Amino acid sequence: MTDADRRELRDSVMRHEGLRLAPYHDTVGKITIGYGRNLADAGISRAEAALLLDHDLERAEVDVRKSLPWFDTLNGVRQAVVIEMGFNLGTTRLLGFHNTLRAMQERRYDEAAAGMLNSKWAQQDGQRAQTLA
Repeated sequence: MTDADRRELRDSVMRHEGLRLAPYHDTVGKITIGYGRNLADAGISRAEAALLLDHDLERAEVDVRKSLPWFDTLNGVRQAVVIEMGFNLGTTRLLGFHNTLRAMQERRYDEAAAGMLNSKWAQQDGQRAQTLA
């Protein structure tokens, strides 16, 4: 098959499948996404999972930067902690850590760590919370 044939095939599949950016059940009930990717049977590759993670982390960083104007005052390790919390919890739930975030902003990092560990999140996601704190 030539490159031109592959492009034609790709265009044809895209036209016939249509693009769905959120998971849906196809005509036989399989969970599907994109241009007909059958997640139930085919799943995703490691490379695709890594690409999705990269995009999700970029989105989490953008959201955190918008929400916490003092974010850039943190060093790289602390920025990574906040981004990972935002990724894991979602920005809205992260912003619910009022005292912890205030402690971070004010460079009271022991208090911030204690706040992280004294949370429902830490009870639910123990090892991650321990590591990040």
